[in-house]
Amino acid sequence: MENIILVIGANGQLGSVLTGALQEKYGSKNVIVSDISEQKTTKGIFERIDATNMDRIQEVVSKYSVTQIYHLAAILSANGEANPLKTWDINMKTLLNVLEVARINNIEKVFYPSSIAVFGSGATQVNTPNDAYLDPATVYGISKVSGENWAQYYYLKYGLDIRSIRYPGIVGYQSLPGGGTTDYAVDIFHKAVLDETYTCFLSENTTLPMMYIDDAVNATIALMEAPKEAIKIRTSYNIAGVSFSPKEVVSEIQKRIPNFNIIYAPDFREEIAKNWPKSIDDSAANADWGWTPEYNLSEITDVMIHALNDYYNKENKSKKDISLCI
Repeated sequence: MENIILVIGANGQLGSVLTGALQEKYGSKNVIVSDISEQKTTKGIFERIDATNMDRIQEVVSKYSVTQIYHLAAILSANGEANPLKTWDINMKTLLNVLEVARINNIEKVFYPSSIAVFGSGATQVNTPNDAYLDPATVYGISKVSGENWAQYYYLKYGLDIRSIRYPGIVGYQSLPGGGTTDYAVDIFHKAVLDETYTCFLSENTTLPMMYIDDAVNATIALMEAPKEAIKIRTSYNIAGVSFSPKEVVSEIQKRIPNFNIIYAPDFREEIAKNWPKSIDDSAANADWGWTPEYNLSEITDVMIHALNDYYNKENKSKKDISLCI
């Protein structure tokens, strides 16, 4: 039986790259790309889905005989604090819609992304274990903890094979920052390549767990391809990449772009970050389904600067070509 995969929230930072990897692995005709709007860069089969509309999800699942759902739609941590009730409503309603559609249609597997935002001041901040006490300080984190518990509930009560990862901050060049507390680690590279001063909303020594986007995508696919009996944790798995502070990123960037300058102006996101882990214990993911990261900070810096240089050089060339035609 072929895997027919529906990706909900495919336009986001993770979704845009994960969707491409799924299309390459399973074939474009077997991956249904969906979001609330279509992007110019979207490839393959696209269906517009507002995930707060359960009937629309059901319609697409029935139309394509979907066997797996990757549910990536959510309002992130920093944006979520601007409107907590809306964030709670959207994050929970979309998840429960997906779980109900999956239950009703006997969907083979569901993927639900969690986050290090589930951790709060009650968790050990160094090598935070998978079973740490969860007392998140943001509505995004609260919604993710609730989502993890709903995932386990649907597995225990209905046998729904739902799998989850607690992502650290994700660094990638393929999309712009999307409203998360760890987004400085993307934006900073854009500013460096553009020869602009970066104003950082975190303090220079605020260390957070991070991960290059290829590692995040590989972890997701590895988890979803693991045998069902290998999945021992039905809330969510910790995964780790590399931990670093803004100061350490600046140091790596300045090895390659010596004139890069940064200003530190911590805001409310600094308070969010202070409650999150500095490093993550992901030994359970390693033991259960063989997770190991590939990228360190130096390698991430090389890839980001190279890719963004290419992007902005092409963009500038395109603008020059257009001006010559006027």
